[in-house]
Amino acid sequence: MKKLLMTLLALATVTLAFAAPVKLTLAQGKPEIDEALKAYASDWSKANNAEVTIKSVGGSSNISLGQQLKADYAAGDMPDIFAIDGPESYKEWKAIIADLSAAKWVKNTSVAFKMDGKVYGFPVAVEGWGMAYNADLLAKAGVDPKTLNSLGGYTAAFAKLDGMKDALGVNSVVSMAAGPDMGWVTGDHNFNSLLSNGLKYGDMSVANALLAGNVDAKRLTEYADWVALLFKYADPTVLTTGNYDSQVGAFANGKAVFLHQGNWTDPNMKSANATFKMAFAPHGSTKAVSDGIFVAAPSFYAVNSKSKNATLAKKFLEDLASTDRGAQYMVKEAGMIPAFSNVKLSPDGLLSKSVQTWAASGKIYSWNQYQFTGDFRSKTLAPIYNQFANGSIDEAKFIELLTDAFKSLKK
Repeated sequence: MKKLLMTLLALATVTLAFAAPVKLTLAQGKPEIDEALKAYASDWSKANNAEVTIKSVGGSSNISLGQQLKADYAAGDMPDIFAIDGPESYKEWKAIIADLSAAKWVKNTSVAFKMDGKVYGFPVAVEGWGMAYNADLLAKAGVDPKTLNSLGGYTAAFAKLDGMKDALGVNSVVSMAAGPDMGWVTGDHNFNSLLSNGLKYGDMSVANALLAGNVDAKRLTEYADWVALLFKYADPTVLTTGNYDSQVGAFANGKAVFLHQGNWTDPNMKSANATFKMAFAPHGSTKAVSDGIFVAAPSFYAVNSKSKNATLAKKFLEDLASTDRGAQYMVKEAGMIPAFSNVKLSPDGLLSKSVQTWAASGKIYSWNQYQFTGDFRSKTLAPIYNQFANGSIDEAKFIELLTDAFKSLKK
């Protein structure tokens, strides 16, 4: 009998050792970190007898993360962890978003996503953007970056640089994308210039007014002048049909002086072996001087409360925020600015360093674009920018269509 028990115990041990790993799926909208995140997930999976699948949506994809999540939900295949970008996407999924208030990582961050005093989102990183510039080319052209802080400053600088394209070896002054698959560049990031440029951090007066259907014609007109300026000095091909790689690549390869993207492009700069000095200047969407760039947490990981593996999903996030391997992934591999005070590593990328410099000086503006629904940004606003970029409407019509779009929000 004793021998039989020993045999059964040995078989049970073998069975447990070879038990199928628990499967987790994480869906996120930052394709630039896809490779690094998959590498981290692979290591974590081996250490936790799990199998983590990363689904990255965005970049030049013609489907947004929000649209993909809706499709997954309809198919009964909702991820265990998924990214939300703000209040509107939280409202959409709040019925299945777990309360993370008791998580240990909460005490180490000031930018967790909260609603009604509870924590529902794990901050992916701290990110920022203004107008990224090639400092070496500006110096060669005799343009002082300090003048890049208003509509007038940029107008003068762009005109001068455009007349020196051959001497500078560039194809365009600005690398800007406004094609059908790049609506997030315009309908999210550029749109935020209208909402918060020049305003005190946390000031939502412009956003709230537009949400109520009230349009400040003067601010909108100056903003439209800014959009027109960017489009005028962009490479037409990149502007109207370019994807993420072609837009970022033009700047990384020294073929554009400015880039309308954020510090999340640091890995692209590293891949392209871009060795020139670079930093951010404010957007020039107002005649008044701006002295800051847009800085916040870009998105947040939410845990699917209906998942049978929700507890393990929470552990995945805890380990991401608290372990050396998680820190190495976030900062050194994904090139992100960590959102957690316990992470002492600093990113190597020059654009991330520029964001940190602006933030340390308190010269930052809010991200207010996510107060508007994803459908409004991608299906209403983005096509208007696209029409303006490809010349099918002029600036006056651009202003008219935006005005009508905002007025349609009036409840």
